[in-house]
Amino acid sequence: MNVLVTGGAGFIGSHLTGALLDRGERVVVMDEFNDFYDPALKRENVRPYLADPGFRLYEADIRDRGAVERIIGEERPDVVCHLAARAGVRPSIEDPLLYEEVNCVGTLNILEAVKGLGIRNFVFASSSSVYGINSKLPFSEDDPITKPISPYASTKRACELHLYTYAHLYGIPVTCLRFFTVYGERGRPDMAVARFTRFIWEGAELPVYGDGTARRDFTYISDILKGLVASVYKPFPYEIINLGGSKTVEVRRLISIIEEKLGRKAKIRYLPAAPGDVPATYADVEKARRLLGFEPEVTIEEGVERYVRWFLNRIGSHRSC
Repeated sequence: MNVLVTGGAGFIGSHLTGALLDRGERVVVMDEFNDFYDPALKRENVRPYLADPGFRLYEADIRDRGAVERIIGEERPDVVCHLAARAGVRPSIEDPLLYEEVNCVGTLNILEAVKGLGIRNFVFASSSSVYGINSKLPFSEDDPITKPISPYASTKRACELHLYTYAHLYGIPVTCLRFFTVYGERGRPDMAVARFTRFIWEGAELPVYGDGTARRDFTYISDILKGLVASVYKPFPYEIINLGGSKTVEVRRLISIIEEKLGRKAKIRYLPAAPGDVPATYADVEKARRLLGFEPEVTIEEGVERYVRWFLNRIGSHRSC
């Protein structure tokens, strides 16, 4: 099977690329290597795959319609896993036009390029942020999505709707996976677990938005990967499916777990709650269980321990170079 993974050099994308190569699939990665965070980290993510004969890498921006059409026309994927996006709630408030261009126009470019190819499956990385201000917990796929509170959330919801339209018009099988706060090895430096770990280890002042009682459904990368890989091999006419840990953890509790695993205390500076942040996320994963056989297994304590071990090994290996 020939699988196109957009954003395949990023955190989740590189893990998916490795998992598919391990299964004997041919994987074509399209990644812009933008500077949202250090591009060298993304190059490090895909370096182990460069010698694999089943791996092909294109450096391309999904906003470039000509490049998208050329790559997809040459490679003719059987399955598309569309993970490329501008991520992050707070940065989207600073530059909403960029998020619209990358997330929405980029997605439409890919859909236009594949609509006549008869692809077997199109898997899209959506986000729990689409639930916005939702007082009902846990979040269910059937909840009304009418109050997104960041441009990032709005673009992800818009993409889900674009995908529905193309599924309806062109018979493209589509699965939209709503990820809930994914963390783990190779995690994006701006995400909470990675950022908190680095600040606490370095003894730097740790900025925390709000009073620390905000709750998130932290989901370890291996759990997300199980649901993501399952969705690649099980197409649906059109489905939206939550993938999360199905437990909530307060930010202050997360900090205390990281302190324990590092053996260091955090120097916390509390700041006003950030615009676009929601008070809680919590995934109802019953649909994922039923359709994908998904079951989250890694607790926050175990996941943080794994991440901290990886973090310490990585900084140790870099110092020895």
